[in-house]
Amino acid sequence: MIELVDLVKSYDGKLNVVDGLNMHIERGELVVLIGKSGSGKSTTLRMINRLIGITEGDILIDGESIQNQNPIKLRRKIGYVIQKIGMIPHMTVGQNIELIPQLEGWSASERKKRAKELLELVDLPPKDYYNRYPAELSGGQQQRIGVARALAVNPEIILMDEPFSALDPITRDQLQQEILKLQDELHKTIVFVTHDMDEALKIADRIAVLKDGEIIQYDTPEKILKNPVNDYVREFVGNHRLWQSPEFLYAKDIMRTNPTLIGQKRSPAQVIEMLKSSDTYVGYVVDTESKPKNQLKGEISMAQLKKVSSHDQKMSQIMNKDISYVYEHTNMIEVLSIMQSQNYKRVPVLNRDNCVVGYINRSCILNVINEVIPDVDYEETVPAKEGV
Repeated sequence: MIELVDLVKSYDGKLNVVDGLNMHIERGELVVLIGKSGSGKSTTLRMINRLIGITEGDILIDGESIQNQNPIKLRRKIGYVIQKIGMIPHMTVGQNIELIPQLEGWSASERKKRAKELLELVDLPPKDYYNRYPAELSGGQQQRIGVARALAVNPEIILMDEPFSALDPITRDQLQQEILKLQDELHKTIVFVTHDMDEALKIADRIAVLKDGEIIQYDTPEKILKNPVNDYVREFVGNHRLWQSPEFLYAKDIMRTNPTLIGQKRSPAQVIEMLKSSDTYVGYVVDTESKPKNQLKGEISMAQLKKVSSHDQKMSQIMNKDISYVYEHTNMIEVLSIMQSQNYKRVPVLNRDNCVVGYINRSCILNVINEVIPDVDYEETVPAKEGV
């Protein structure tokens, strides 16, 4: 699909920022370029859509050199997502998404239909977001719009240049999961630049570790973790990474699979009995009528229920909607980070359809640490204020 052939970039004719890169990216593959600042990863990415010119070598897409193609037409065929997505502030969300289709001559009805389809795809309901303006969106919502805009004309290739690096850890984790979900559905060829190895390990089919404009190792996440080719890659991966245990540790590997799930229409009295019978102090409020079932809506605790003034209220009215969560394929390091940053006693675990499949608490973490890395200092690893 994409082939980099002896690729070189120099700005001054002396120093090569990219120095003889050779790489083959298969159709439908998500490849991550990772390296420290100045390693040449973003320069490489921008040469693929000719935002930066090639000094030597070539880039082939489906066997055809990009240098024989009109750069404007080439860029319109390649989706591009950056850290600051550059939405036009005086245009609505819908108009921003429709910009490239409009330039491509799509009719107004076709553009609007496509924009609404894409908003649904990135979990932003069109009725709520189509007519909003960029200033009304959070950082995470803006990045979702950036992804939607990149998909507007259904390109085969998507380039992503550190799109989530400015976001908080929780939003970042959510958007990483969204990319994986979209990739499962759409099978695009994605080249993704990051400086964060955790992010690379989570989303990549293959990872290219760059240093001084050269590829040091290009391999699957598993092989890079288990067999780093030299000390530079070993240091980049991290000598003490929990993932270097015999098996990678994901939320799905350490979670408890018996969460107490509560329908939105349940009364306080019913929920108190449900929590008592489950011998727990917290339950997760889910949509029992959604497809698929049990999509997370909120959380309810015994302490909240004891403060309820009217027992005619339903869970949808009294639940805590502002809660953090992790996904099945969130790695253990990130689970710990989220729990520490939010001072959480437990977090629900969701699948890619946002359905609750389990939860993680201190006991889960202590058990797996004791089994895999018994010499770890528990106090430094696990959130201090914790419950069961």
